[in-house]
Amino acid sequence: MNKSEIFADGFWHNNTVFAQLLGMCPLLGVTTSAENGFWMGAATVIVLIGSNLVVSLVRGIIPKNVRIPAYITIIAALVTVVEMAMNAWMHEMYLVLGLFIPLIVVNCAILGRAEAFASKNSVIDSLVDALAIGTGFTFALLLLGGVRELLGQGELFGFSVFGASYPDVLMFILPPGAFIALGFILAGVNIFNARMQQRSDERAHAANIALAALAADIAAVEVSS
Repeated sequence: MNKSEIFADGFWHNNTVFAQLLGMCPLLGVTTSAENGFWMGAATVIVLIGSNLVVSLVRGIIPKNVRIPAYITIIAALVTVVEMAMNAWMHEMYLVLGLFIPLIVVNCAILGRAEAFASKNSVIDSLVDALAIGTGFTFALLLLGGVRELLGQGELFGFSVFGASYPDVLMFILPPGAFIALGFILAGVNIFNARMQQRSDERAHAANIALAALAADIAAVEVSS
């Protein structure tokens, strides 16, 4: 695959949340607002980029029988750095995200990309893959957090959207609201993908008909000549 295909596959077609349903713990736990979702996604992107970069660089050095423990050690070290940096410079957000920051270590998407992609591809391709997977995950967190914040409090990134008279809908701030909102988002994504696939099939079918007609015209010309 070229780099644009790698990015499209990681961001949308093989999205961590929409396609694989991975990373559910932070997705449902921290997305009470769009801001929380964004910063959780940003931390995950940094760890993904770092882990894919390091794994791709040392893939020929690590023995195969200890590769998984080695990958986990690399990811844990990067998560520790991110956690300490957020504690130092973004202490309030660090307190909000809490336990979910160290839990990035056990995010299946990060270890999965290290094993399935970074350990088998070049550094540049691994970085593109990490950026695609990370931004796709961040997009899912941001979307769910934005929907919950908007419906639950009538706000987006802390700014009022529906006005002061909007009645808070506590359900969307609580865990059940996360499941409900995620269900509707997944349904929307599946409908969108199905329509895009239908349009692609229709275009391919039209192209095949045009090619068949062109071949028939060429054959008719050859026969008449």
